[in-house]
Amino acid sequence: MLAVALVAALAAPAPAPDPAPGCAADDTLAYVCGLEKPEDVVPLPDTRWLIASGFARGAGLKLIDTARRSATRWYTGDASQHRPDSRWMRPCPGQLDPALFNARGLSLRATGPGRWRLLVVNHGGRESIEMFDITATRGAPTLQWRGCVTMPAGQVANSVASFADGTILTTVLNRPGTTIGDFMLGRPTGAVWRLAPGADRFEPLPGTDLPGNNGIETDPDERHFYVVAFGWHAVVMYDRADTRQPVDRFVAPDFMPDNIRWSGGRLLIAGMRLDEPACGGLRIVVAGVADPMLCHRGWVVGAVDRAAHRIATVAYGGPQPQFNGLSAAALVGDTLWLGSFQSDRLAFVPLPQPKGTTP
Repeated sequence: MLAVALVAALAAPAPAPDPAPGCAADDTLAYVCGLEKPEDVVPLPDTRWLIASGFARGAGLKLIDTARRSATRWYTGDASQHRPDSRWMRPCPGQLDPALFNARGLSLRATGPGRWRLLVVNHGGRESIEMFDITATRGAPTLQWRGCVTMPAGQVANSVASFADGTILTTVLNRPGTTIGDFMLGRPTGAVWRLAPGADRFEPLPGTDLPGNNGIETDPDERHFYVVAFGWHAVVMYDRADTRQPVDRFVAPDFMPDNIRWSGGRLLIAGMRLDEPACGGLRIVVAGVADPMLCHRGWVVGAVDRAAHRIATVAYGGPQPQFNGLSAAALVGDTLWLGSFQSDRLAFVPLPQPKGTTP
């Protein structure tokens, strides 16, 4: 069972060593500051390192040392970080400019001992999926940019995932002519797009037009994949062999799931509280325009439990003055790391223990 009950009150984590002014822990969360909208986070397995995206012009990628609670700008455009691959340069208009690099969704897949392929959704200078190779054999990991694939005209990617055969999937939240208000009202606005092995362009998958296609993740069985339908507050499961109809759907309990990722053996999803009293309740749409959610809402991390056909609560907390816009979660050891599409920091908190257990 993936269900994990939250203890009545989360134990306050130890504050980060020597926190910068304005970066001290609050009553629930501690922070690593100096980041720019770390919308997605992904850990390097069996290491202390965490990768965070930066959802702003020039924010790019950050490498987080979870032991030292520190962050460094990772992709700088240095010559040592460029090793173009001819396969991925054919569909790519040129090298990635770090001054423009606006990173959103992340996806990581092992390619060998201490080696991974990192896929990154980029909005800076071009709408694309950027490709990096990571090596972590000793010391801090290194990365090299290999190339990119641009999105079809008018399509803006949100999240990305891959299968072992090289197939890449990406979500489009809003196709041209649709709005956030549309998917909040349950209207189909996006789709999943597939880049088949050997192909140079993405194609839409039939049956994947959902209200707000957001986070995406593949299953270890290499047969299924999961898509967050933001407007339904749900995770939708597909069989990659035939996507015309989903095979299952899991509704989130009182939160708006954003990104989804396997982490620590769990299929974690994270998002802001749906019915937040501090913000007047539900997110509303007025004259077709959705509330931008600047009011600080509580945060929730859940895990998809296919056997029980539900989304189990892993951790949650109330609104915090220093942190809003929860969009991603990842486990490093026994610590839960939280990304945000709004904040200037990452949050972290000890993983809550199930009732009746001891740490």
